[in-house]
Amino acid sequence: MKDTVRIAVIGGGAAGMMAAAEAAQAGAAVTLYEKNRRLGKKLAITGKGRCNVTNDCTPDAFIRSIPTNPRFLFGAINAFSPEDTKTMFRDLGVALKTERGSRVFPVSDDANEIVSAMERRMREAGVQVRHETVEELLFSEEETEDGMRRVTGVRVEKGRFAYDRVIVCTGGLSYPGTGSTGDGYRFAREAGLSVTPLYPSLVPIVCKESFCREMMGLSLKNTALRITEGEGTKTVYEDFGEMLFTHFGVSGPMILSASAHLKKERIADYVLHLDLKPALDEKMLDERILRDFGAAINKNFSNVIGGLVPAKMANVVMRLSGISPTEKCNTVTKEQRRALRSTLKDLRIHTVDFRPIDEAIVTSGGVSVKELNPKTMEAKRVRGLYFAGEVIDVDGYTGGFNLQIAFSTAAAAARAAVLPE
Repeated sequence: MKDTVRIAVIGGGAAGMMAAAEAAQAGAAVTLYEKNRRLGKKLAITGKGRCNVTNDCTPDAFIRSIPTNPRFLFGAINAFSPEDTKTMFRDLGVALKTERGSRVFPVSDDANEIVSAMERRMREAGVQVRHETVEELLFSEEETEDGMRRVTGVRVEKGRFAYDRVIVCTGGLSYPGTGSTGDGYRFAREAGLSVTPLYPSLVPIVCKESFCREMMGLSLKNTALRITEGEGTKTVYEDFGEMLFTHFGVSGPMILSASAHLKKERIADYVLHLDLKPALDEKMLDERILRDFGAAINKNFSNVIGGLVPAKMANVVMRLSGISPTEKCNTVTKEQRRALRSTLKDLRIHTVDFRPIDEAIVTSGGVSVKELNPKTMEAKRVRGLYFAGEVIDVDGYTGGFNLQIAFSTAAAAARAAVLPE
């Protein structure tokens, strides 16, 4: 290129830092705008502060873990894969490890190490960082030869600055305290692009039953989950793993993943079915109960239930099974045992709503993928305007998929933005 391409990157999160470093390393003059006083504020708290940077899977397996517009990501994820993400961080001196579910974390379990590594990469590439809020995008007054608009720069409080390309990496609406306040959606709309409805995804669920509050703080492991529409038999989602009871309902890894499969407009119609003893079928569970009863034949039922469920769950299970805490084990009937088995194998919880979007890990919805070129992330109707990361209408399950989306789409945008038209 005869002239150095000037690029503005808006947003200093995972996608923004990735895009800025990629573009600068390719020879562009890059300025990154971040409204917070420090970069990677949301990145520093992901994975409970451990930062699940990616999922160690193939591109094809990755695409299968994207519930929203997976085909749009096919080119980006193949051009910058989870393996590429691991290589990038290792080259930056970050030691990585892979845990259950192919989740990749830094060995240090410190998300700040990831933030520091990305900052270092930008600094070494020559990225200029300005801690200012971009108030609006600037566009050419005249259309291009093909009838399109062209982005020409950005306006901040201190004035207007000209750029050849602008990459919007402002995130979604989740965790607004980190700066994700929906600016990117406004920029897209002002550019004439459509934005799909915005919903929380990977979010805790509010439930009807008061016993959730009663068991607040109880974390279950090795629990099987099945979700149906209403009391019917049609299964919407199944999973196995960990969950947490809260004052409003349920949360935890398995619940967050499940939320990505539930429709916002139907959220009050779902039923969660918990199998607390997934390793035992009905017959085996009955035999286990009989053994426990036989070992405490003259004791109260309340003395035995603790061997079947956690202490915080004991009163709930006794109440739901209809067996009095003072019932002697040697007087529990066959019908009562059946009720107990039913409670343990199919504890039902009715959903009411999602928690607010600012409690969600990611935002579902965003800049419509129909507006963007899937290979370059450039707006089809505005020259020089690119979008990357959570601001786009793509999202994945828990397990490192959403950060990988940020890295892959940012890499695609940056690599395209530095090329001559």
